[in-house]
Amino acid sequence: MSVLDDPSVYERLDPEGLLGRIGGLPEQCREGWQHASGFSLPRGHGEVDQVVVAGMGGSAIGGDILRVLAELESPTTVSVCRGYDLPAFVGERTLVIACSHSGETEETVSAFEQALERGAKVVLITTGGRLLAMARERDVPALVYAYEGEPRSALGHQLMALLAVGQQVGLVGDHSHDAAEAVALMEELKRTIAEGVPEERNRAKQLAARLQGRLPIVFGAGVLTQAAHRWKTQLNENSKCWAVYDELPELNHNSINGFGLPEGIGERALVVFLYHPTLHPRIILRYEATREALERAGVPSERVEAKGSSALGQVLTAILFGDYVSYYLGILNGVSPSPVEAIQHLKRKLAGHA
Repeated sequence: MSVLDDPSVYERLDPEGLLGRIGGLPEQCREGWQHASGFSLPRGHGEVDQVVVAGMGGSAIGGDILRVLAELESPTTVSVCRGYDLPAFVGERTLVIACSHSGETEETVSAFEQALERGAKVVLITTGGRLLAMARERDVPALVYAYEGEPRSALGHQLMALLAVGQQVGLVGDHSHDAAEAVALMEELKRTIAEGVPEERNRAKQLAARLQGRLPIVFGAGVLTQAAHRWKTQLNENSKCWAVYDELPELNHNSINGFGLPEGIGERALVVFLYHPTLHPRIILRYEATREALERAGVPSERVEAKGSSALGQVLTAILFGDYVSYYLGILNGVSPSPVEAIQHLKRKLAGHA
C-alpha cells in the first residue's frame, strides 16, 4: 500500500487536522461569499482613485487574486503591500484594505496606522485581535469572519470578503455566478484528488510522489500566476521544503537562460506548468517552447490544467489542486503539515527585540 493511501499515516502526522481544512475550501468559499455579501461599506468609501490591500503571508494572497481580477475589469489601480510601510501615494483618495487573519500581524498593524494617519479610507478584514480593537476605537468598518485554523487555510473567507469589498467600490462586477461555479468545480475536483482516492487514480498524490526529493518550480501566466504563487507558499508551509514560482512570458526573457546550471539540476528539480486553454495563444506557444527548453536542459516538467470558464474558477481550482499536492508532499516528507515552527520561532525572536 502506498504511504498516501494509509489513513493511519495521516492520523499520526496530522493530528491538527489540516487535511480537513484543505478539503473544506469549497464550502468555505460558499459560506464566505454568503457572509461577505451582507457587508456594506460606508457612503463615500468607493470614491477613490486607487486601492491598496495590506497583508502578509496567507492573508495577502487574496489581495493578489483581487488585483489580477480587477485588472480584467477596472481602470482603478490595485496594489498589494507586504510590509510595514504603505506606498507614498496613499492618501485621502485611497482605499486601504487591511487583511489579517489573526488581527495581530505587526506589518499590517503598521500599515493600518499609517493609512489612518494619512486620511485614507480604511476597511479591515479579520477574525479579531488588536486590529479589530483599533478599528472599533476609530470607527473603521470591519468585515469580521469566524474561522478556526491557520491564516493560509482561511483563503476562502478572505478572498470572498475582498471580492465583496471590491464589488462595492467598482473594482469588479457581481461575482456571484463565478463564485458558485468555482465552488462546484472545486467540489468536483475534490472527488478525484481527496485522500480516499487511491494513488493509482489520484493525480495530486502522483505529482506529490514525483516531487519528493526534488525542488518544486511552479510556472504560471495570467491569473494563474497567483495560483503558482500560492503553490510556492503552500509547499513551503505544508511540505516544509524550498519551492520557487515564476511567470510567463517574463521568465522567457531571463530564467530560461539558466535552465542548464548548476550541473545536475535536472535530477533535483521538477517544473509544474499551471495551464488553461483560454490563456493568451502566444502564452500557450511559449509554454510549449519553454517545456522543450527544459527538456533539452534535462529538467522534467508536468502540466496541471485549471478548470472553469471564469478567471475565479480557474485560479481556485488550480489552488485547491496545489493545496492537496503540498499536503501529500508533507506526508511523504514525514513532517506534520500544519505547524510552522520556523515562523513561530522567528516571531518569538522578534518579540524579544520589540
